[in-house]
Amino acid sequence: MISYNTKDWFTFIFRFHKADTFRQLFPLILGISIYSAIVAWAEMYYWQLSSSSYVRNIPVMHTLLGFAISMLLVFRTNTAYDRWWEGRKLWGSLVNNSRNFAMKLAAILHADEKAHRTFFRKIIPAYASALHNHLHKEQTRIELFDENDEHPGLLKEIDHNKHIPNQVALLMYQHIQLLYQEKKITGEQLLFLNLELQSFTDICGACERIKNTPIPFSYSVFIKKFIFFYIMTLPFGYVFQLGFYVVPVVAFIFYVLASLELIAEEIEDPFSGDQNDVPTDTLAKNIHRHIAEII
Repeated sequence: MISYNTKDWFTFIFRFHKADTFRQLFPLILGISIYSAIVAWAEMYYWQLSSSSYVRNIPVMHTLLGFAISMLLVFRTNTAYDRWWEGRKLWGSLVNNSRNFAMKLAAILHADEKAHRTFFRKIIPAYASALHNHLHKEQTRIELFDENDEHPGLLKEIDHNKHIPNQVALLMYQHIQLLYQEKKITGEQLLFLNLELQSFTDICGACERIKNTPIPFSYSVFIKKFIFFYIMTLPFGYVFQLGFYVVPVVAFIFYVLASLELIAEEIEDPFSGDQNDVPTDTLAKNIHRHIAEII
């Protein structure tokens, strides 16, 4: 996620960063400008439609449709931002639950039980790393345990062809059950730890719901078509009021409308790896650092 100073106006105005929509839309803006210039020339000099009342009434249509397209784009961007913010809240919950789980284990497990403490010191951040890679559709490449650890065989239990976060969560469940069987935690403590254990899978499922459920295709396509036909008809209605100035006006209107759609497309999937997405990698590293401090 891009870190910036919200009060620094002039830097934003005169600098084009990688996430700026102008870079992506520049070829289309250039094409729209050429199209608008051709329409303006044809209407004024070739077709000579300046006396036609029908052409002069076209702006009335744009006035009516402008309200509709603005409402659609507002709903589109709000829906996309809700998805982005929900993803950020879920990862905030993962950070908090990981800390709470580590604190409970640090209080329950004795200081001389180094093997168990080492296990959870590595497995809890490993879940965050596994979920990060899982949501970004990459093969999870994490080393849960070193060769000289007390549990050298657990790494072999992770099948990278299956759902890795589920397997890491299962290892935590199995180890908690092992502690209970060894009488190192009581039944009350087992229930005490269950809330955080269950939250790992709940958060994973909620993130997968956002990742695997995009905005309905027909809705997204309709907005793009609406913007396209709205922009394509603008030069016909405003050329006699603006002349060739209609070229920059139409280009700017297209830039604004298309940018809103591009921004919505980018943030509706907060786990796609774009610059403005939820910083899951950074959060996973923070979890690793915090758990190492607690346990």
